[in-house]
Amino acid sequence: MTRGIAMMIAAAFVFAVQDGLSRYLADAYSVYLVVMIRYWFFAAFVVAVALRQPGGLRAAAATDAPFLQVVRGLLLAAEVCVMVTAFVLLGLVASHAVFACYPLMITALAGPVLGERAGWRRWLAVLAGFLGVLIILRPGIEAFSPTAVVPLLSAAMFALYGLLTRRVARHDSASVSFFWTGTVGALAMTAVGIWHWEPLRSDDWIWMGALCLTGVSGHWLLIRAYDLSEASEVQPFAYVSLVFATAIGLLVFDETLEWQMVLGTVIIVAAGIFTLRRQPA
Repeated sequence: MTRGIAMMIAAAFVFAVQDGLSRYLADAYSVYLVVMIRYWFFAAFVVAVALRQPGGLRAAAATDAPFLQVVRGLLLAAEVCVMVTAFVLLGLVASHAVFACYPLMITALAGPVLGERAGWRRWLAVLAGFLGVLIILRPGIEAFSPTAVVPLLSAAMFALYGLLTRRVARHDSASVSFFWTGTVGALAMTAVGIWHWEPLRSDDWIWMGALCLTGVSGHWLLIRAYDLSEASEVQPFAYVSLVFATAIGLLVFDETLEWQMVLGTVIIVAAGIFTLRRQPA
C-alpha cells in the first residue's frame, strides 16, 4: 500500500507539471493544437501498451460497449480542452481549486447514471463541498467573472467520464477502456485540432515534448498506483496535485492565492475525501 500511495503522489506531481506546461503552451498557441499533439503521444502510448499485452490490438479493442467507449473518449478529450482553457483564463490555482469538487459531482450524478443511492451523510458532504465552490467563485458580487464557471464545467465533464468508466467496467477490462480512451480522443482531437495547426517555435517543441512525456509518465504512474493498492486507499492522495499545481501557479506564473480560495478548497477537499472513503466499490 505504501508504494501505491507513493506512485499516486508521484502521478499527482507529474500531472501538475503537465498542467503547467499546458498553460504555458496554450498561452501562445491554440488549445486544440496543444491538446491534439498531447493526444497523439497518448495514443501512441496506449497502442504500445496494447501490443505488449496478450492478444495485441485486437484484444485491446474488443469491447462489449462500443458506444459508451466512444462517448467516454470524446467526453475526456472535450474535458481536457475545457480545463486547459480554464488554465489560460483563470490560472492553475483557481482552476484546480474548483476542479477539486469532481468527486462530489460523481456522488450527485451516480444515481441517474448508475442507479446508485447515496446516504444522507454523503449528500451533506456534497452540499458542504458545493458551499466551498461558492466561497471560491463568490457569485453575486462585483468581483465574480462568468469565466469562473469554466473549471466547474470541466469538473462536471470529468465526473460524468468517471461514472461512464465505472459503467463500462461492468463489460470491459481496464486495459480495453484505456485503449479506447487514447485512440478515440486522438482521432477526435485530430479532426478538430488540425484546423488550428501552426508552426511551433523551436524552443517550444522542447516544452511540447516535455508535455507529452509527462502525460505518458503520469498515466503509467497512475496505472502502477492502482496495480499496487486498492483505488479507495490511494485515490484521496490525488488531492496533493492541488498543492503541486498551486506551487507552480504561484512560483512560475505569479498567480495569487486569496483566503476565500484557501477556505473553499479546504472544505471541498474534506468533503471529497469523505465521499471517496464512502464510495461504493
